[in-house]
Amino acid sequence: VESIGPGVIRCKAAVAWEFNQPLVIEEVEVAPPQEKEIRIKIVATGVCQSDLYFLSKCSNQTAFPVVFGHEAAGVVESIGPGVTEFQPGDTVIPLFMPQCRECRLCKSPKTNLCVNGCPLRSFERSRISCKGRKLLQFLGTSSFSEFTVVKEMSAAKIDPAAPLDRVCLIGCAICTGYGAAVNTAKVEAGSSCAVFGLGAVGLAAVMGCKAAGASRIIAVDINPDKFEKAKVLGATDVVNPNDHSRPIQQLLQEMTGGGVDFSFECIGNVEVMRSALESCAPGWGVSVIAGWTDMENFSAPPIHLMTGRKWTGTLFGGEKWISASEPAMVRAYLDRKLMVDEFITHNLRLEQINEAVELMKNGRCIRAVLSVSPQ
Repeated sequence: VESIGPGVIRCKAAVAWEFNQPLVIEEVEVAPPQEKEIRIKIVATGVCQSDLYFLSKCSNQTAFPVVFGHEAAGVVESIGPGVTEFQPGDTVIPLFMPQCRECRLCKSPKTNLCVNGCPLRSFERSRISCKGRKLLQFLGTSSFSEFTVVKEMSAAKIDPAAPLDRVCLIGCAICTGYGAAVNTAKVEAGSSCAVFGLGAVGLAAVMGCKAAGASRIIAVDINPDKFEKAKVLGATDVVNPNDHSRPIQQLLQEMTGGGVDFSFECIGNVEVMRSALESCAPGWGVSVIAGWTDMENFSAPPIHLMTGRKWTGTLFGGEKWISASEPAMVRAYLDRKLMVDEFITHNLRLEQINEAVELMKNGRCIRAVLSVSPQ
């Protein structure tokens, strides 16, 4: 890391130059923060399935070159003009779901959306460049870089005692899954739940169902290696659809006397979305889509909804973080009321990013955490 001009930092980043190609560790230039922006030294970042999706599956293959990464934690290095809620040295989690606190969405307690939400920064507004070219900042974050610049409203201050190589996971996967159960579905005590897909988001949904008091939590995945972890986090039953000849929704209906009260699709597969809906009990069953895809549309017979099932979705688990206040999930982890360490299966360096990508693609990893910069 070195300073090469008025406020410009030269550092390392993993750059995706082309769609579905290996990431390349490059020296990049990170410009100083502008009005209402902060520059963050990224200490640790998780490698999320969403990063892999936009790298190798997304229908939009033109958003390159780009620096991926959005599940991170770090330290504020400098602040731009007009910043009032952060100082250099503050420990933060970047947010891909910002809160401007002024728009109609932010002012509503019904949603965590914001009109500024989930930005894929334009090349012109990016603060990261390499070899004379601007690099897109994925979701306005770009944590696969030693330094990044985000809007003031796109970060949350956390307790400096929090281990950044752990709480970085709260910045996406754990909030998404846990919140899908607690905030979006509002799982009830004594209820039955089914979670489809046991990646980090699905396992967090299992944990959220348990925290909400569900009496039966059925974890569904075609990779049986994930079943023990699911049990640790609260699953009461585990099911591999490949072990059964009948459709998974029929099996779950039989197991629960007519269908579960709540189901969660945590993969991003439209066929599984329908299976999750059809596994719900008629009359009151709620199915939540937490897995991302833009490749296909989902469909289901209208009678499934006319008979009382509800089909909904979630982004970031409905968590509504405000930059000036510590997220409750971080405090819960520090108070030992939330499991996080259990999700981490691999600890690697930024230079090993492609190894992490392959581990995720092959289903051999729940979450890899990359060490990016020393704290």
